[in-house]
Amino acid sequence: MNYKEYPEVNVVIPLFNERETFHDLIQALSEVIDSVAYGVRVILVDDGSTDGTADLMRELALSNPNFQAIILSRNFGHQLAITAGLQQVDATKAVMVMDGDLQDPPEMLHQFMEYFEKGYDVVYAVRKVREASVVMRFLYKLFYRLIKKVSYINIPLDSGDFSLMSRRVVDSINAMPEESRFIRGMRSWVGFKQIGVPYKRGKREKGESKYGMKDLWHLAINGLFNFSYYPIRLALIPGFIALFVSITYFVVTLVKKIFIGNVPLGFTGILFTVILFGGIQLIAIGVIGEYILKIYFQSKNRPNYIVKEQIKGCKVIE
Repeated sequence: MNYKEYPEVNVVIPLFNERETFHDLIQALSEVIDSVAYGVRVILVDDGSTDGTADLMRELALSNPNFQAIILSRNFGHQLAITAGLQQVDATKAVMVMDGDLQDPPEMLHQFMEYFEKGYDVVYAVRKVREASVVMRFLYKLFYRLIKKVSYINIPLDSGDFSLMSRRVVDSINAMPEESRFIRGMRSWVGFKQIGVPYKRGKREKGESKYGMKDLWHLAINGLFNFSYYPIRLALIPGFIALFVSITYFVVTLVKKIFIGNVPLGFTGILFTVILFGGIQLIAIGVIGEYILKIYFQSKNRPNYIVKEQIKGCKVIE
């Protein structure tokens, strides 16, 4: 057993109802741990599972010091589960973040560490091939390109949370107090020397994906509103267009009344104007409301997650 009290590398893995893949995941991680000379501790975060995943984590962490278990009080979401793991790291060098469905291969730690030793603070995986439905592939592709286009920072295309970060990058992310987390955006925002590594994201062998359309939408909203000025500016553009159209329509009508005397009258024009301006106002109010909602939740200053139980070094931590 390759165990060190103060490991050089942590591996943070959020889990939600992954009982079917759990043993395969642990076997793959154990092989990686045994194949390296440096110490590795895996931090497993249970995000409110209901299928017994937490029980498997507890049993493992109580018997194997290379694995640490953090069990959250309920489902807080993927990004906050990652946050919970990042805030418990004790690695002296670096932290790898990956999903627990084995679509992210743990053995890429070797390749990540090669770039880390060359001086890179962030080594992120770039999906060149994704095993998913045509619809989901299209939506993911659209999402990454939209974020890339509108973001005020450089968020690499087709790069998810699967990455290796230096300890100082993780400490910088942990120092960010925002409630709506978008880890890959925060990772890009901190800067430092970063590089992408292409890989083939395999298909899920067991179980079903827990990341559906609702989760993708929530992630997209967090990325769009947290790392882009476009939503609020986009609300301004229709307003200026509407103002220009209104002034133009007023001037044309005034000129016709003074010089021609033939001013068109009718319900259609008024109805069109009311619907146009009403729609624009609702869009603008909706965008502003989204920002206000984020400010509201941030101002509550609630903890981002609650830890129900934590096991480290084969001991339950109170």
